[in-house]
Amino acid sequence: MATKKATVEAETAKGSRGDRRRDRILNGFRKCIIHKGYSKTTLRDVAKAADMSASHLLYYFSGKDAILQHYFDNVSERIRQRIDSFRDEEPERQFELLADLFFAGRGITNSETGFMLECFGVAVHDPQLHNEKAELDRFCKDYLQCLFAQLPRTRDDAPDHAEIAYSLLIGLRTAAFFDQRLSLSNARRLFREGVMRQAGLRA
Repeated sequence: MATKKATVEAETAKGSRGDRRRDRILNGFRKCIIHKGYSKTTLRDVAKAADMSASHLLYYFSGKDAILQHYFDNVSERIRQRIDSFRDEEPERQFELLADLFFAGRGITNSETGFMLECFGVAVHDPQLHNEKAELDRFCKDYLQCLFAQLPRTRDDAPDHAEIAYSLLIGLRTAAFFDQRLSLSNARRLFREGVMRQAGLRA
């Protein structure tokens, strides 16, 4: 019995170490991507940033693409969870929370936005990442469609309003990342005011 307990404890400790090492790899990978971009980042770069050897890194991930997909999955899941947590709020409050999520650093940091933009570029030619990005897009649009369907002004054509609002969201978030003249706070204001007018919640 004591032996079985010791084995379970050892496996738990091993799992904890493994989780910590994966986190180190993911953090190192993110730093490398932000600094050098995906195409110029090598496994050796990631291993060095994670303070381990490249062969040790390959014990946890099969390659650079696998790390990218894992990181993208993590950020996407956080976005889904945060958006799901908005659903019981009044529509106007949901638009506020959505603006905060994407533009106020309350859930997605500026560096994570840069990383996600790198992922979007890779997704053009990577079928698995392409599908994962498409699923995230569909999730966000379905959420917006449900939101617009609650409002008298946009109920009848909620899918079209969802497409417009999502385009505004992604466009402004991308522009704010690349254009230093467009601050995040101003991008947030433009998104918030735009969707509020679109929804008929503002004159």
